[in-house]
Amino acid sequence: MLSEDELMLLEAIRSTGSLSRAAARLGKAPSTVSHAARQLETRFDALLFDRRGYRLRLTPAGQLLADDAARLIEDVGRLARRVRQVASGWEDRFWIVTDELIEFELLLPVIRSFDALDSGVTLRVTHEVLGGTWEALRDGRADLVIGATNDPPTIAHLRWIELGAMEWVFAVSPRHPLAREQAPLSRERIAAHRAVVVADTSRATFGRAYGVLGGQAALAVPSMQAKIAAQRNALGAGWLPRHRVASLLERGELVELKTADPREPNTLYAAWRSDRDGRALQWWIDQVQQPRLAKRIVRGIDAFA
Repeated sequence: MLSEDELMLLEAIRSTGSLSRAAARLGKAPSTVSHAARQLETRFDALLFDRRGYRLRLTPAGQLLADDAARLIEDVGRLARRVRQVASGWEDRFWIVTDELIEFELLLPVIRSFDALDSGVTLRVTHEVLGGTWEALRDGRADLVIGATNDPPTIAHLRWIELGAMEWVFAVSPRHPLAREQAPLSRERIAAHRAVVVADTSRATFGRAYGVLGGQAALAVPSMQAKIAAQRNALGAGWLPRHRVASLLERGELVELKTADPREPNTLYAAWRSDRDGRALQWWIDQVQQPRLAKRIVRGIDAFA
């Protein structure tokens, strides 16, 4: 293991190409630096410095050691910054999990504001579906979840706020057979056609599929965007967030159909665990509690257009 002084010595020699200039950079006498360089060669039992020319050069072995030393110096610097960061109350990393219902684009202005804090926190944003969103918080794969649906489950130290209610529309392609049926559509007529669902990402259970009736065939897709695309292409029918497909309805690429059993709006939640109290978590909680952002989460990126 190289000491910090040895790391700095290698870097100084590598960058200056001279023992005297390396000594000046390190604030040491040239004889001290020369002695340290020879001790380093003795320690590794290898010729590290080519002293034959006017400019001190590293041998291939010395270059390898110096390059690795430079990386170690950077790693030590990053570690020191992370230690100071955590000591000041910021988390090392902060993981946000959004339900797949939520459009990532609406978080971009918030992420930019967070970056402006220059906290050093590594931010990670991923998404889950239905039960997988709550499960991520329970299992420690999320520090904050945004857009979770259904009633909050029993999770130790759980804290949550309601963001609002998301409205749904039953929609199909104008080429889909249901588009030619008389409204309101009964459960039996809907069940005769395949439903398109976003697959639940729960690891602990088989997951759930909303909008699927008993005995109904289903096409499970990985995202809401994929579900919308499948229904636009007449591959099935189902419920979609109204704000996500408003423009498609206006252009006639999807057709809204009335049903005998309308779907109630879903309450969306932001949730976290109170046994985690870092500054990043508190900052993000403050953001999602702002009515303007909550409205955008529920109603989409065009809520204030």
